[in-house]
Amino acid sequence: MSIINCVLVGALMCTAGITAAEAAKQQGPEVGRTVVIDTNKGVIKLALYEKDAPITTKNFVDLIERKFYDGLKFHRVVAGFVIQGGDPKGDGTGGSGKTIKLEVSPKLKHDAAGVLAMARSQDPNSASCQFYITLAATPFLDNNYAVFGRVTQGLDVVKKIEIGDVMKTVRLEKPKAQTKPESK
Repeated sequence: MSIINCVLVGALMCTAGITAAEAAKQQGPEVGRTVVIDTNKGVIKLALYEKDAPITTKNFVDLIERKFYDGLKFHRVVAGFVIQGGDPKGDGTGGSGKTIKLEVSPKLKHDAAGVLAMARSQDPNSASCQFYITLAATPFLDNNYAVFGRVTQGLDVVKKIEIGDVMKTVRLEKPKAQTKPESK
């Protein structure tokens, strides 16, 4: 950013009464690794919020690395609300054998279609393996369920999911290979 742009941004922040710390707080979550869900309807890519939801993303990544989700079905679809999957029993009652505590942040909102969050029972610390993806903004869920990512590609696929559709594979996307610059 040029010096002139920095000065302009600073002036705008001062004019608006926003400090640098407040501006940083208002920024959205930092995007981490990408998850690829290959379904029978197509591919869904999700960016994880590993820095802002470390407990939840670690749990999700651990399950992915164990291939826990491969072959599981989406067991719940509520039009205009959510699609839900990740239950090994396929009926909304199953778990992974481990639960995690509820992890919320003011940065992590159910503010649009495509938000990735953990399902849980009445106990706030009961999230295990079931997750949902929103089909619309659902702000009434904010601070009650752990948001930990967002769809970056395949929202059209998310909207086509029906009860019984299958997650063929769920994987972390491999980072693109970096090429070394040629030495002279």
